[in-house]
Amino acid sequence: MSLTIALNTENINKLDLSPAKAVIDPLLESGTIVNREQQLKFDIDYTRDPTDPRELSEVPEIRLYFVRLDAYYPWLPFLLDWKSGELARYIAMLVPHQFNRTEGIQYNPEALEIFVMHKIFILSDWLQEIDAPSKSRLKSMAQTVGYEIDDSFLDMIK
Repeated sequence: MSLTIALNTENINKLDLSPAKAVIDPLLESGTIVNREQQLKFDIDYTRDPTDPRELSEVPEIRLYFVRLDAYYPWLPFLLDWKSGELARYIAMLVPHQFNRTEGIQYNPEALEIFVMHKIFILSDWLQEIDAPSKSRLKSMAQTVGYEIDDSFLDMIK
């Protein structure tokens, strides 16, 4: 069963994290968060001019909301449904990028590398705190955006 966080224009414009907290905090309180890995999706309903050609990740107000959300739940990529593209969309909210008509999203390579390493460090520590094996999870997350993480590196940061 997947989890969905519904966001609307008002939530986003007011940086209101209550829709996310309503879904995520009960998982933390009950200790069941590790069982919800890769099950979270966002349903974003943001009012824009119908002629606005931008993708959601190009709208500054939406990006700012996700920067705020990431600051509050820095380990959130653990919950995102990677297979449905939620991780890629989440990263697009936080990492400079461009859209290419033929190749899709093109992240700034240096910014993406910094983001991935930052999340590896955060998730490694957090997964240890909740007693969840981390090595394969961290390697898989990095691979979804084209990075190979060596086991020796992960051993070093334990």
